[in-house]
Amino acid sequence: MSLHNFEELEVWKRSSRLAVSILELTDSIRLFALRDQMARACISIPSNIAEGAERESNREFRRFLAIAKGSAGELRTQLYLAQRAGYLEHGVVAPLLSECREVSSMLEGLRKSIGGGGVLGLMFGWLF
Repeated sequence: MSLHNFEELEVWKRSSRLAVSILELTDSIRLFALRDQMARACISIPSNIAEGAERESNREFRRFLAIAKGSAGELRTQLYLAQRAGYLEHGVVAPLLSECREVSSMLEGLRKSIGGGGVLGLMFGWLF
């Protein structure tokens, strides 16, 4: 039995909507490597939230939230690159970047609300 119902988490809902927006948008990007990496990163965010929520402990959930947050940072970088390379317009990218930042902030807040160690604790299993 899972400790958390990910479908009820606002951060899961928002990251899922963000993923759909990115997937629809990136269909037009000609550079396969960038399109594929953006798809993987945006899918990874809600997927890791869900996987972590279905795990057996808060410790594991925190770890998967940290992975999701990393994917949000990766996606932001890819959005910047797509814009600078001329694949996406600033007006399209700006609200997506803002949503990525919001999702990252929500992930960090949720991770902290669950408790446990900081980033080093997540990496090395300390403080649990």
